[in-house]
Amino acid sequence: MWDTAGQERFRTITSSYYRGAHGILLIFDVTDSKSFEEVSGWLEEIRSYAVPTVNIVLVGNKCDMERARKVTTQEAKQFAEENGVAYRETSALSGENVDQTFQKLAAALIQSDKARNP
Repeated sequence: MWDTAGQERFRTITSSYYRGAHGILLIFDVTDSKSFEEVSGWLEEIRSYAVPTVNIVLVGNKCDMERARKVTTQEAKQFAEENGVAYRETSALSGENVDQTFQKLAAALIQSDKARNP
């Protein structure tokens, strides 16, 4: 598991990590519209370097901070749907949906593996 925290300084090394990835959690902050705007660029990079069958889950973090929200659930869901990825909302602070998000990705990885290796 690799966490680049979206930092630009990791852009040069992340492409090598994508090549071996089976699952990717692409996380943005629902209280920061700029972090959501950057998702498109990260998704483009993932699509350029990862295998076409990689499982991608877009994750909106900080769902516990509803009053500070800048990105609506509907907006994020629409983006996810248009880009063929799953969408989940979590709170790292409260733990809301964190385990379920990892479990959903793990289940998708197992299902993909079964489909490739019956």
